[in-house]
Amino acid sequence: MTYSVKEIFLSIQGEGAHTGRPSVFLRFAGCNLWSGREQDRASAVCKFCDTEFVGMDGLGGGQFKTADALAKEVLSYWPKDQCGKGDYGKPWVICTGGEPLLQLDIDLIEALHKVGFKVGVESNGTIKAPKGIDWLCISPKADAEMVQQSGDELKLVYPQAENKPEDFEHMDFEVFSLQPRDDCYLDNKKSDTNNRAAYEYCIANPNWRLSLQTHKYLGVR
Repeated sequence: MTYSVKEIFLSIQGEGAHTGRPSVFLRFAGCNLWSGREQDRASAVCKFCDTEFVGMDGLGGGQFKTADALAKEVLSYWPKDQCGKGDYGKPWVICTGGEPLLQLDIDLIEALHKVGFKVGVESNGTIKAPKGIDWLCISPKADAEMVQQSGDELKLVYPQAENKPEDFEHMDFEVFSLQPRDDCYLDNKKSDTNNRAAYEYCIANPNWRLSLQTHKYLGVR
């Protein structure tokens, strides 16, 4: 299989249960809920995406013909001789997109494991996840059918007209995170309102954790 990658970079996980964890981000090109082009946003299933995933022109982007080649490239972004002790010191890669499960397969998961990585995945839940993923985070979008209804973390962008937090509480996830919808592309004041609404929901419903996009506050990727 040939893998199409938008970019690869080292940063910290800015949101969700692993906030603050140094990670290599492997961003695949393409998504099944939006083309990634602004002219298509209004008609897309997911209208609030804030990520660039079109093409293969980012840092480390390109086509990789084998899983081993891509895993080797991902490893090159992790600090040398920094494997640490315990789970949190191990090399960590976050497979994201777009929608990573359009491309991520068992071969690539095994290749990433072979070079020392724990594998985290952030998916919209519309595709069944392959085996071997170490941390699976599902983020439901609009009225897209949620095929993957179990994992480690469910991270809901809030508010969404089509999705309420209580719609997902029966599902098999360890962590439930509520992330304020970033509407800065429309209006900064609306984003502030969403922040407050998510905060108040978590206070009233403590089985939900507030997830802030801390990388944006830091001004990093």
